[in-house]
Amino acid sequence: MQDYKWLNEYCLNRFGSAKALEAELPSALSAAQLRKISADRYLSTMALRVFRAGLKHSLVDAKWPAFEEVFFRFDPEKVVLMGAEHLERLMQDARIIRHLGKLKSVPRNAQLILDVAHEHGSFGNFIAEWPVTDIVGLWQYIAKHGNQMGGLSTPRFLRMVGKDTFIPTWDVVAALNAQGIVDKVPSSKRDQAAVQDVFNQWHAESGRPMCQLSAMLAFTVNH
Repeated sequence: MQDYKWLNEYCLNRFGSAKALEAELPSALSAAQLRKISADRYLSTMALRVFRAGLKHSLVDAKWPAFEEVFFRFDPEKVVLMGAEHLERLMQDARIIRHLGKLKSVPRNAQLILDVAHEHGSFGNFIAEWPVTDIVGLWQYIAKHGNQMGGLSTPRFLRMVGKDTFIPTWDVVAALNAQGIVDKVPSSKRDQAAVQDVFNQWHAESGRPMCQLSAMLAFTVNH
């Protein structure tokens, strides 16, 4: 695999200057900032990610105020009490996206947030304290204990809330494939660990957050 020096020089050549490159890179929140995010905002963002999957984001976003209303502003303590009959009634509400499987995921993910908070003090603490050098472990935990959070949903959710993570988009996977790391989206623990190792090396060499390294790697793919 190539080292960080190669990655940095490639991106500098593409954008022409360090200033131009930096302007294109995302940023992550600090641990303190992640702890300050309330449980209802984590649940709202998780639900938003679930409903965006496979749908036009602008369509989902336009309906989100109605989702906030029908799901009690995503208060996990209230949402977790929503039973089958309540969800069936929501299937008649034309203001929201009426997908029963996705609607069911909201109280189930509320339970995840409450369970984690019981063990770690808050869901924000849990997210903040998880080391980025094992971010794939966090993907696996949320995918296993949450609902409809498999595939790219968990890394995209983490990026949405500001947790530092790389995301194996098609461009990132194509760039990793070019270096012989993986040949497809890393879905197995083995492939995810291999990708984590690559990012950990670049992270150690550069001090850059994973989200920036992920973007830089995507920039190496020609369109």
